[in-house]
Amino acid sequence: MKIKKGDTVKVIAGKDKGKTGTVERTIAESSQVVVDGINISKRHQKAKRKGTAGQIIEKSMPISASNVALMEGDKAIRVGYKVEDGKKIRISRQSGKPV
Repeated sequence: MKIKKGDTVKVIAGKDKGKTGTVERTIAESSQVVVDGINISKRHQKAKRKGTAGQIIEKSMPISASNVALMEGDKAIRVGYKVEDGKKIRISRQSGKPV
């Protein structure tokens, strides 16, 4: 997967199209990413004890990695790979600079 934890990404498809955020975690098996503040789901939780109130918990849910694009500055870019000194590094396809 070309997107890593801590990357700044922009959503390019779906209900949150146009929003940006940072990747909290990646799920390689299903090719999904969890982005902070994107694809929010609300869960209604019952009170745990008598006399306490229930609550609504907001949680960021996974989104497909194909629906997000890596950001370089304020522009969305495509990512490629290049081998330098025996190490595989990510580069921007448009500018050729390392990400």
